[in-house]
Amino acid sequence: MFMEFIVDRNGDTVYIDHLDPVYKVARRKGKEWRKYYRLVHNFAKAYPYALLAEEKLREADSTIARSGFNRRQKNRYINILQDELFDTFEKPLRNLTVSQGKLLLRLIDRQTGITPYEIIRDYKGRAAAGFWQGIARLFGSDMKKPYDPQGDDKQTEQLVELYSKGEFNALYRSIFGKNPPEPVVRSYLDVPQK
Repeated sequence: MFMEFIVDRNGDTVYIDHLDPVYKVARRKGKEWRKYYRLVHNFAKAYPYALLAEEKLREADSTIARSGFNRRQKNRYINILQDELFDTFEKPLRNLTVSQGKLLLRLIDRQTGITPYEIIRDYKGRAAAGFWQGIARLFGSDMKKPYDPQGDDKQTEQLVELYSKGEFNALYRSIFGKNPPEPVVRSYLDVPQK
């Protein structure tokens, strides 16, 4: 990598580089600060998967719209897509904590504009959506609750804005002293074909 420089009138060389912003977050104690630190950590783990969910949902919708599938072909396509998604994402998503999973549900709604319950209902039917809603309720979550950027999800929305500006990593480093973890997703090429 090359570095820019300027040679001034006296013949001195001044090197120029761009530095990422640094957020100085005082390590504070207390319940609210621990909750915020946990939110930042959980966001770093969950948000990349919400972005992938948005991408996959758009891809599926455009394929279905373009192809003009009849009901049977659409169901076959959805089942194939579901198998691919399970093969690709099941293991990394199982490694998420319960609080990271709850946050992921909220972030999927934020990214897609559709609650996870509605996504499952539209693609797999009411029975499947009801089943997964029941599982979510066992873990204290609600797949039907919409994302609320002005209320319950205000701090999460602030993190999304930092992420979209490219400043989230600097915030994470200032709190934890290291870069956020990379999402662990197996590529489609790594998945054994059936």
